[in-house]
Amino acid sequence: MIRRILIVGTGLIGASVGLALRENGFEGDIVGTGPTAETLRIAQSMGAIDSWLRNNEADLVAPTADVILLAGPVMSILDWMQRLAPLLNERHLVTDVGSTKVQIAALAEKLFDRPGRASFLPGHPMAGKESGGPLLAEAKLFQGAMWLFTPLASAAEVELATEWRDWVRRFGARTMDIAPRRHDEICAWVSHLPQLVATALSALLEDTFGKDPVGRDEIAAIGGRALREMTRLGASPYSMWRDIAMSNDRSIAETLHALELRLAHIRENLKTPELREQFRLANGFRTKRD
Repeated sequence: MIRRILIVGTGLIGASVGLALRENGFEGDIVGTGPTAETLRIAQSMGAIDSWLRNNEADLVAPTADVILLAGPVMSILDWMQRLAPLLNERHLVTDVGSTKVQIAALAEKLFDRPGRASFLPGHPMAGKESGGPLLAEAKLFQGAMWLFTPLASAAEVELATEWRDWVRRFGARTMDIAPRRHDEICAWVSHLPQLVATALSALLEDTFGKDPVGRDEIAAIGGRALREMTRLGASPYSMWRDIAMSNDRSIAETLHALELRLAHIRENLKTPELREQFRLANGFRTKRD
């Protein structure tokens, strides 16, 4: 039974998990750790965690937790996996919220789910905002969202993992199991590519109109909902996306190349019936989604 949870990283997702746990009846102890005392104090003041300690003290409390949730960027998660593995045993569950899964799952196969070691359940909630930090956290962040799991082939479903999945569903999330490689391929299409398209468009607009006050005013006055929605993700900070680009570069590069070819095709057919065909295809995709 889960009585104590250690959340490693109390930014948007980590703090939202803490709030969701409390709102849905978790009565155990929630401890937070992270690189900055300010972020941890904010998370505690919001009720996302009961207490906190700095990263260099986390080794002391990790063995006392039943579940350790790794809620930082992907490279940080990989570092914490190596740091925690020797400290934990079979009564512990480690899970994560990393945005890519191939590297995390591969390392988990080496470090966890073997005699004398903790279990590891890789996870990824498809929820977030264009900015991070605990001040934006909310208990309802995961309602209606998909929470993906990429369970290890070597791991049997342990009691703590089953209980953690139950808590995720209590948050209002839907769940799906998917292979790590497939996870990264699909997320490149549905999450990473849209982010980079928004980044490219926003950067292009800044390059074109950034030093032109009149042009910026015209863009602001004329641009409507479509522009706002297209550029909203352009406000996302590099720090949130660096590790995703580094850990899923192959799949992201493939989707970007496919988009480049499609854009070139549309550019070359602006005055031909083929443009209508591209709209037909696009309309069909949206209709099937709805």
